[in-house]
Amino acid sequence: MFRRHLWAILYTIALVGFTVYIALDTFVLETVYGEIAENTAEATSSVTTAVTEVTEETTVPETTTTPATTEAAVVTEVETVITDNYYSDGNITITLTEYRENDTTIYVADVVLSSAEYLKTAFAKSAYGKNVTEKTSSIADSVGAILAINGDYYGTQETGYVIRNGVLYRSTGSSDNEDLVIYSDGSFEIISEGDMTAEELLANGAVQVLSFGPALVQSGEISVTVDEEVGKAKTSNPRTAIGIISDLHYVFVVADGRTDESEGLSLYELAEFMQGLGVETAYNLDGGGSSTMVFNGEVINNPTSSGNSIKERKVSDIVYIGY
Repeated sequence: MFRRHLWAILYTIALVGFTVYIALDTFVLETVYGEIAENTAEATSSVTTAVTEVTEETTVPETTTTPATTEAAVVTEVETVITDNYYSDGNITITLTEYRENDTTIYVADVVLSSAEYLKTAFAKSAYGKNVTEKTSSIADSVGAILAINGDYYGTQETGYVIRNGVLYRSTGSSDNEDLVIYSDGSFEIISEGDMTAEELLANGAVQVLSFGPALVQSGEISVTVDEEVGKAKTSNPRTAIGIISDLHYVFVVADGRTDESEGLSLYELAEFMQGLGVETAYNLDGGGSSTMVFNGEVINNPTSSGNSIKERKVSDIVYIGY
């Protein structure tokens, strides 16, 4: 009798232990698949491993001057201008504006670049992996970002193309995924992973591929319905989006939510707002507690997961403007 019960007890303990391990492995345990090493040019297109060169960067000090470049050569030096809501150095111009719509505070960074090379992405802890996370502001600081928003939080997903700064990290896709592709010339395209492989995108000049979605605006027209939502979000939420107005002219958008001061936006409300900014293409990034904007080293919005406290959630990646 005791032996029979003992086996049942041992089986239950083993089952509970396995369940706990699976939960920890999925949501907690940090697994690094590839570190982004300095002064290294190695890269591989396997699903699980990639290493690429990262050059140490620093934010341009307020008192310095920065070369203004053309495709041909450096032509002059332009003074860097930095205020609470403005940055300009001849290559990068960012104007920050706060809006109030649908009982929600929305922060818009209007970005004009001289070259697409200044639109970049970065991983938490300079590493590609699962559950590898840092605050948006910490990642931004590590790469000297002038402006940064949270990315697609690739680390919580098992599928979804991951191409960052011209390196393929994950090629496992899903036909249901709608991705934003940013090409080497800075142009945007929305694609379905069921229509094109990650390898094909890389061969076609993709520099960044973000897999969250959905697309909000395409060819200037809203591409979500009034009731459309994603499984990763509630109806009204903090939101993060990126859009392109014209060549090398972008908007980074973060909306507060889940507080008495700021209700949050539905996907359709976000799409309407982006369309009103004049975008040709706009894409929804990870939202909720992840939604964070950093400008000149300061967190601009009020990130929150529950509405009870204002604090940053750790994320796996950022989209940023910098050198």
